[in-house]
Amino acid sequence: MGDVVSSHLDVGRREMITAWTRDVMTQFGDLYEKQYAVALFNVVRFEIEGGGGAQSQLLHRKDPLAGRTIFSGNLFQYLEENRKWRNRFVSIPNSYAIELYESKAAHDRRLQPKVSINCVGYKALTSMEEYMELINSSLPGIKAKASNTPFIKCATQFPLILWHPYARHYYFCVVTEKEQKKWHAVLQDCVRHSNNGLSEEDTVQTPAFTDSVRRYRQAKGHYGTWEMMCGAPPQILANLVMETLQPELRDAIGPRLKGKMQDRQRKWMLISDAVYRQVLSQTSGQYEALADACEAQKPSLDVRLRGNMDMLITSKEHIIGKIKALVMPKAEQLLRTSVQPYIGSILEALMEPTSRGFSEVRDVFFKEVVDISKNSLNGGGKEKLGEQLERLSMLAFHPVKMQSGYEQMEQLNLEGLQQRFDVSSPSVFISRAQILMREQMDNAVYTFEQLLHQSLQAQGEQDLCKNIQKCQDRVLKKYDYDSSTVRKKFFREALLQIIIPYMLQQLAPSCTPELPRFQELVFEDLSRFLLVENIYEEVVLQSVSKDIMMAVKEAAVQRRHNLYRDSIVLTNSDPNLHLLEDTPPVDWGSKFGSDDPGGAGERGLRGRRKQVVSMIQLEGLPIPYESCLEVPGVDLIPEEDGDVSEENLGPSGDLKSPDSVNQIRDLINPVVEVVLPPAEEDVTGGTETTNGTITTEDGLQEEVTHVTTIVGDNARKSKSIMEELIGSRKKKELQDEAAIQKAIEEMEMAVQEEDSEQMAEASDSESQLPVADCSSRNDSGFQSPTNDGEGEPDAITNGPTGDDQTTDLVEVELL
Repeated sequence: MGDVVSSHLDVGRREMITAWTRDVMTQFGDLYEKQYAVALFNVVRFEIEGGGGAQSQLLHRKDPLAGRTIFSGNLFQYLEENRKWRNRFVSIPNSYAIELYESKAAHDRRLQPKVSINCVGYKALTSMEEYMELINSSLPGIKAKASNTPFIKCATQFPLILWHPYARHYYFCVVTEKEQKKWHAVLQDCVRHSNNGLSEEDTVQTPAFTDSVRRYRQAKGHYGTWEMMCGAPPQILANLVMETLQPELRDAIGPRLKGKMQDRQRKWMLISDAVYRQVLSQTSGQYEALADACEAQKPSLDVRLRGNMDMLITSKEHIIGKIKALVMPKAEQLLRTSVQPYIGSILEALMEPTSRGFSEVRDVFFKEVVDISKNSLNGGGKEKLGEQLERLSMLAFHPVKMQSGYEQMEQLNLEGLQQRFDVSSPSVFISRAQILMREQMDNAVYTFEQLLHQSLQAQGEQDLCKNIQKCQDRVLKKYDYDSSTVRKKFFREALLQIIIPYMLQQLAPSCTPELPRFQELVFEDLSRFLLVENIYEEVVLQSVSKDIMMAVKEAAVQRRHNLYRDSIVLTNSDPNLHLLEDTPPVDWGSKFGSDDPGGAGERGLRGRRKQVVSMIQLEGLPIPYESCLEVPGVDLIPEEDGDVSEENLGPSGDLKSPDSVNQIRDLINPVVEVVLPPAEEDVTGGTETTNGTITTEDGLQEEVTHVTTIVGDNARKSKSIMEELIGSRKKKELQDEAAIQKAIEEMEMAVQEEDSEQMAEASDSESQLPVADCSSRNDSGFQSPTNDGEGEPDAITNGPTGDDQTTDLVEVELL
């Protein structure tokens, strides 16, 4: 296949790709330099004037995944080189890159992985049908028929595929549906985390970059949301280049591809991957140089801004007034006819799955803390408590447990609105909401940990369950407030991302040609910080912001969405809490671990803390081909209730099962060795069927059905055992016969008494029975012959060892 790439991507075509990428980066660089100065102006102005939103009630953990790995296990991977499936050991560190190793031993020896997958821009698929639909849509030249078979044959019925519109695809599979679901959750989390590449903490570079990309695409006629706006800046720029470059290459190379449809698909994917890697390499270097150049100018720009801030603000307000006179009449007309009628339906479509998702996240946190409370109440021990708290600390990054909340958001449906407002896919909003869910869960967990640790330091471990409950209640109240604030902000931003591009596209023909004349109103010294295009967009945003704010405010009144009203502000509700934000994370393993600091218990706990997710080892799978192996040093952590019971675990926590018929027989009829004093008589070897009991050293009586006599030095001992068993059997038979005989006699006496009472009733019908006689009868109508008025039958000694056991007379009669 390497010949295919080299034959279609010769030197001339690679130079064309380099020139195309350079041209895109040059245009983007001009936009970025302008937007960088504007973003710096906004940051400095905000810093001087102050302001901000509501204060978060929950604490924020700065580096939650420090020293952690997400998951490791085994998968079957399809190798395109030889078209075969091979078992691969997969490790996912806290960077969320998927690292593939030849074997687990290679990983333990810290060798370089054979493949490292950066999941930016990928989609995790679980069916070949869905994958072939995506492949056929990007096929160069002609479309494939729906009946065409895929060019790979999956080894099992449970595939896992990583698909990318430009880069190489990866094919995996597992052997059970349960594994597929859990692996799919892990892969989706890798994609979700990797796509969230732009840091919100960088208040200058991030807005400058996003505005530059948006303006570049608007210049090409693309106003709507962009699904490939994901990952780090170099990856986004590579997607930006490929958005226009790939169609050109497809038209040039597609007709030259030979072979069957499956071969053409495979060849095109290899070519596309090679082009993407070349473009990504070029954008990485050029963006780094561009960002360094802008950062070098930042100090001088900052000085100019602070010295001319008043003049800048005055000039901007003057230009805003002029642009409003031009834009507002047209914008208001567009709002009344094409935007306002749809704001409510868009907001409702966003709120339903988002509110359900955040509510589900709250329930997951609540259930985990309740389990910890139950453990402390039932005396589960400090080690168990430390283990549960360690798992709780990584709950937000556990994709399997968080999946129920994520799935609620995946039900977002914007059908009917996507075409009108040019929304390419709802995945942009789904991913953003899921990231916010994870952040709120981690904030809740971290706040709970700090509150519980503070409580333990002040009060000790007394009333631990009560303290856990108090901390849980405090955290849930804070979570409800913060989740309401986060959701309302998310709704406003989503509405703006949907509506503003649509309005800009509709207003562009009449307003954009008029903008250059407003640039003359800006002083030349200030022109770098005041761009007319940015001021125009701010005017359009202000025209629709009021309607969006009112819509969200009205939605907050509806209780079904569990949103706080804007008038409810919890300021300084817990003023000392934020002092704990800078404290180091609590090491629950050392606090509640083994008493022996160097013992195996603490080593096991520390090993378990290194990994967030642990899969269940499936029974019945041979080790070399098992698709989900446990990581050494990581104890079994069931992902769902009832997956593993303690009775099925061995001393080391591994699942045990009988491997042969003899082992199963031994479990049903266990063999016990008993040492008795030697007897004087010799016996011969053999096995005798018998019934009896024998008392062991711990005082328990065991029933024996077979006695095996071993000829040799212990022959006399074996005979003594047999004699004892035979004697106990005869004694048991005599006791049973005596009990049955006694029961029959008592029954006959009861029947005779019943007959005599009936005769007495016939002779004197007006007389009444004594109260004691009525109460002395049992439910079966029989009366105990030795009734003392207590209303209970006498106990009948019928146990095999002479113990008193109560026997129902009716049951004896049936026997």
